[in-house]
Amino acid sequence: MFKKVLIANRGEIAVRILRACRELGLETVAVFSEADRQALHVRYADEAYLLGPAPSRDSYLRGDKIIEIAKKSGAGAIHPGYGFLAERSDFAQAVLDAGLAFIGPKPSAIAAMGDKAVARATVTAAGVPVVPGTEGEGALSDDELLRLAPEIGFPLLIKATAGGGGKGMRAVRNLEEMPELLTAARREAEAAFGDGNVYLEKLVEGARHIEIQILADEFGHVVHLGERECSLQRRHQKLLEESPSPFVGDDEELRQRMGAVAVRAAQAVDYVNAGTIEFLVDRDKNFYFLEMNTRLQVEHPVTEAVTGVDIVKEQIRIARGRSLNIKQEDIRMDGWAIECRINAEDPYNNFMPSTGEIAHSLLPTGPGVRVDTGVYPGFVVSPYYDSLISKLIVYGSTRAEAILRMRRALEEYRIVGVRTNIPFHQNIIDSHRFMAGQFDTQFVEQRFSMEAADRGRETLPEIAALMATLVAHQQTERSAHIIQRNERDTSNWKWIGRWERIHR
Repeated sequence: MFKKVLIANRGEIAVRILRACRELGLETVAVFSEADRQALHVRYADEAYLLGPAPSRDSYLRGDKIIEIAKKSGAGAIHPGYGFLAERSDFAQAVLDAGLAFIGPKPSAIAAMGDKAVARATVTAAGVPVVPGTEGEGALSDDELLRLAPEIGFPLLIKATAGGGGKGMRAVRNLEEMPELLTAARREAEAAFGDGNVYLEKLVEGARHIEIQILADEFGHVVHLGERECSLQRRHQKLLEESPSPFVGDDEELRQRMGAVAVRAAQAVDYVNAGTIEFLVDRDKNFYFLEMNTRLQVEHPVTEAVTGVDIVKEQIRIARGRSLNIKQEDIRMDGWAIECRINAEDPYNNFMPSTGEIAHSLLPTGPGVRVDTGVYPGFVVSPYYDSLISKLIVYGSTRAEAILRMRRALEEYRIVGVRTNIPFHQNIIDSHRFMAGQFDTQFVEQRFSMEAADRGRETLPEIAALMATLVAHQQTERSAHIIQRNERDTSNWKWIGRWERIHR
């Protein structure tokens, strides 16, 4: 049984895993690139080792070097977090071959569910409904995809068979534009995942993106932890998540049916550890298997908040050979949780990434507020990695309370030095459609804009500039304030001491 864990990741998720390890009494090892020498996860770990230059292909994607460092440091296990090597079956197998524990699923499950085409075929055989698309396994040529597209029907999606996060994904409205989009999707998939293979899937318009969190041990026990609503997306990248789903609501029968299907899909590949089954749900509440993420999800904290289950700790316990200590009937979803992904990007300039040094950071606190972050004042946000700098999670007894709490937390959050999408989240939270739960996967891109949301709000840049100048002046005056010395050139404490000695 391992007593030291290497975290093969960076940023907020590395810090999150480090904290779970510390609570379990495990020693930790961090790895970092040249750009992350001063990163929070490096400071927090018991040991830290340099991987290489800033580009991820030379650092966080160097599985061979990560395994070498794990053996050198005496780590008995590797946790991949999410992204980078988390869904690479060859890396998971190399970890096991090196005599180390991989805190994640079996390589065979990653391979089966990591290739989206194979995953579709696998779950279909298990009786799980899937979105219509290219059912065949393996790579399909452009000519084959062009021939099959009209049979599936437009609109449809071109999707990378390896990876996720919207990379290698293109929406296609007609056959004429498809060749160019196929080329672009393959090129992006190759750059992101080292695999340019793609497949086709029917685009279900007006759909909700709802996912089910599952946990499975090596003894065959599989449970689901309810659903998460992930429909608020931009360019197929999730922006805000909540649990439970306002669309599912009080429909316990739908929730249990989706959970049972998720468990069946996991059992179809003999799944072990934490994973997520993603579904598209249409307006009539028909749901279809979308994909399985064979790793920890970015949005896992909202499930932790409403179920009380620490998913990262469960991952580690399962990897140590222990059985699940919870049964399906023990799991209750209590209250409501919302997560906003705080990214270093400019929502007023087409969400362009923002880089630079964080000069000031004031995190929101108070009841029901949690911030998972990997940055601090003085940290430099580089252009080499994902723009996510923190996750703001709030919990309330009801959805209304969670929304009010998120509104308050976003108002308190201050980050100076880089632009962030906090104003975007504030406008989303204030949106009547969001408050009513009336949104789908196309809401942000087709029915929401920052300009429209800001319309009617009075903006007074001159007053803001004057206030900023006054605050800066006040702080300068305060720091320059000098306390005059006592006229007697000594402290009152000394004078009292002398007086007491004289009058003894």
